[in-house]
Amino acid sequence: MPRYALKIEYHGKPFVGWQRQNGLRSVQGAVEDALRKLQKDHDGIQGAGRTDAGVHAYGQVAHVDLERDWEAFRLSEALNYHLKPDPVAIVDAARVDEDFHARFSATERKYIFRLVSRRAPVTHDAGNVWQVRHDLDAGAMQEGANRLLGRHDFTTFRSTICQANSPVRTLDELTVTQHPYPDGTEFRFFVRARSFLHNQVRSFVGTLERVGAGSWTPDDVSDALNATDRAACGPVCPPHGLYLADVTYPQNPFQKDP
Repeated sequence: MPRYALKIEYHGKPFVGWQRQNGLRSVQGAVEDALRKLQKDHDGIQGAGRTDAGVHAYGQVAHVDLERDWEAFRLSEALNYHLKPDPVAIVDAARVDEDFHARFSATERKYIFRLVSRRAPVTHDAGNVWQVRHDLDAGAMQEGANRLLGRHDFTTFRSTICQANSPVRTLDELTVTQHPYPDGTEFRFFVRARSFLHNQVRSFVGTLERVGAGSWTPDDVSDALNATDRAACGPVCPPHGLYLADVTYPQNPFQKDP
């Protein structure tokens, strides 16, 4: 059967997360329900990563096998029609080889976290950013972030219910940038690695926010990492500022011929 890759964007607020759960609204379930309007007996979709409840995505990737030989644009249009009114969109689709796997073929995953420092409540970005009401030092947060780069045992920064076989991961990028925001400042955390542990990014950001606020030092981040103890982690930040931004493959399945 033809295999298709789907690039999926979604707002995480209405969902229990990416993964299908019986009787609960999930992003995977919403896309699979839309696919059943096109083919009742499909085998479901496989996603590149499992995002938690409240986490958003610009560039989640999934694959699906279908009996019909769809033109990719028509497939995305049909799915978007049946996904309404859920805040989920198929922003691209492509026919791929049968050995393509959205999860196992991926070589890198990129996340963005948005943190806003402002006294007044955010309105337009409510549910899309984590807001704090105190000032933050971007330079200090970047220095703390640098202590986490490379290959480490990240036991401190993973959930106690994480199901990964090993806590060892290689963190390729953790960059903190500062941007103007109406009557405040937005900080963006760009995080890149081949794979992540459960709650790893949110644990990083929650810890670095403490550095930016002056409650922790960059040396405290190193100490927490070296402790390999979940109790040494800073606060875990809320999910609604986190976005799965992109998934990289050896060959981009959505690359258009020039």
